[in-house]
Amino acid sequence: MHAPDGFLEPSVAVITAVVALVAVSAGVRYAGRELGDRQVPLAGVAAAFIFAAQMVNFPVAAGTTGHLLGGALAAVLLGPWVGMLVVSVVVIVQAVLFADGGLTALGYNTINMAIVTAFGGWAAFVLLRKLMPRTSAGVVGAGAVAAGISVVLSAAAFSIEWLFGASAPVAFDTVFGAMVGVHVLIGVGEAVITGLVLSAVMASRPDLVRGAAHLSDDELNATSRVGFRPFVIGSVCAAVVVGVVVSQFAASNPDGLERVAIDNGFEESATDHALSSSWFSDYATAGISNESVSLAVAGVSGLCITLLVGGGVVSASRSTRRRQTA
Repeated sequence: MHAPDGFLEPSVAVITAVVALVAVSAGVRYAGRELGDRQVPLAGVAAAFIFAAQMVNFPVAAGTTGHLLGGALAAVLLGPWVGMLVVSVVVIVQAVLFADGGLTALGYNTINMAIVTAFGGWAAFVLLRKLMPRTSAGVVGAGAVAAGISVVLSAAAFSIEWLFGASAPVAFDTVFGAMVGVHVLIGVGEAVITGLVLSAVMASRPDLVRGAAHLSDDELNATSRVGFRPFVIGSVCAAVVVGVVVSQFAASNPDGLERVAIDNGFEESATDHALSSSWFSDYATAGISNESVSLAVAGVSGLCITLLVGGGVVSASRSTRRRQTA
């Protein structure tokens, strides 16, 4: 879903950039209401993990791959406003430092990958959890299904943007059908990954999960607890393993959006990234010839940056909220 520059007309790029800027600014203002002090580090950790997970493309069909979007996962863990901010940080860092997703496409990439997935995923989660048992398993199940739905919503959002800003003479219904079709499959992978992550967090620190705030201790029935510091350290270590080790085995085929563009003949609308010669372009470190080491260094660098920026943005929002309350 990282659209390159040129996939949509400049007018749509400008409009979506304004919408994204307004949404992110509102997120900075309102995110502080969703978090307690001990959840602020979790925001940085979530940003680092989502960055790492997005480095890992998994096969979903012949010649097509997908990767975690993470908006629904972040929303269930942290609330929709913070979840949106976390994924926005990831998308911006990827575009600016790793040439992944166009600079002029930042508006619609942020909308599709962060705003739609966080708020759409949260809305689906809230509805689904009413149908689920009031238990930890119910939270995990609702979160997993909502994550899968959020991917389809993201694909639909790009299709709607295509309707108003197509860069090639390809019909809306063609793009919509192709995007939704392939992203249903990618959504299955998103649901599985989200379910596994939520299961781990709910088993160790359910008190930090925003989506489980409606449950009492008896309903959570969680007997396994770890200290806050070990939980944060363990989560960072998990992100490092994903970004440094698991990413080495990522599938190299085009992702869902790229496959749709290739199959429908608008991949040539993409233009070169302005920062394609940057130090970490395409998740490779300039000056390091060994591909595995190059990828690992880029992955660790991205993890550190998203961890610091994501945690810093949310911490600033929290501090602003405190001053307003005082």
